[in-house]
Amino acid sequence: MTRVAVVTGGSAGLGRATVRELAARGWDVAVLARGQEGIDAAAAEVQAAGQRSLAVSVDVSDRDAVEAAADRVEAELGPIDLWVNGVMVGVFSRFLDTDPDDFERALHVTYLGFVNGTRSALKRMVPRDRGHVIQVGSALGFRGIPLQAAYCGAKHAIVGFTESVVSELIAQGSNVKVSRVDMPALNTIQFNWVKSKLPHHPQPVAPIYQPEVGARAIAVTAERPRRRTWVGESTVYTILGNRISARFADWYAAKTLVSGQQTAEKDGESLPTNLYDAVPGDHGAHGVFDDKSHAWSPQTWWLEHRRVGNGLIGAALGVAGAVAVAAGRRK
Repeated sequence: MTRVAVVTGGSAGLGRATVRELAARGWDVAVLARGQEGIDAAAAEVQAAGQRSLAVSVDVSDRDAVEAAADRVEAELGPIDLWVNGVMVGVFSRFLDTDPDDFERALHVTYLGFVNGTRSALKRMVPRDRGHVIQVGSALGFRGIPLQAAYCGAKHAIVGFTESVVSELIAQGSNVKVSRVDMPALNTIQFNWVKSKLPHHPQPVAPIYQPEVGARAIAVTAERPRRRTWVGESTVYTILGNRISARFADWYAAKTLVSGQQTAEKDGESLPTNLYDAVPGDHGAHGVFDDKSHAWSPQTWWLEHRRVGNGLIGAALGVAGAVAVAAGRRK
């Protein structure tokens, strides 16, 4: 059976890992991003996996261009079954030190890029009464941190936007699914080309996971839709911790996350910024923090193997119950 997916931001980082994972699971994939070399390389990997692909160079902040891209995907690959909104750009600096144009550009891509992608997807899916949109969210959509006001603001906006869309689809009785998959810190290329005013190289907040961890969670959600998925233990702790004590989270972020988001070890390894223009070349999925990144997490293993995990819990409870009964009889 033919299944057609669109991945925005699919040329690099988490998007690139997602393209690979979906292709490996039998999806035909359209790769949407700005850099031609990156999308061509990603499309070639889809074809190497035995699936059909399409590379479309597009700036997702341009709603007309996104709509034209969606038309092309359906004309060349067929009806879109899955649309993954994963594109982002960012700025690392204190809010008052951030150029207003840079701040707005980050919002236009990271937030309005999701809005534009969701609109184009739903315009096609809702009349067919089938399809699935996945929003790639973040723990930072629930807990803002210093130096990333534009990114955190955009991710918070995506949460509210997605909840509104989901409630409208439910009210209409639509069978179209919309999911949000919230990510931890990932070792992606964004930390090499993000626009930064920090004295040292930007880095993800530890613990850092490889992008394949997030890609597997997206693919599992695509195949077994659920409305919300948290990826990685740190995402769970961040979201729940902020709910329990936002005041403590404010203090902790202020004390630890200015120095914690930069490292002198990687100085000199940055690429030109991709805030306004694509960086030439094919940059793959991984950033420069392979030596500090985890390729696995117990929490995401559970997402992928939920039936096995539930079976283990059931078995453990059964053994505990048998032991308790036996102990009671001995008394």
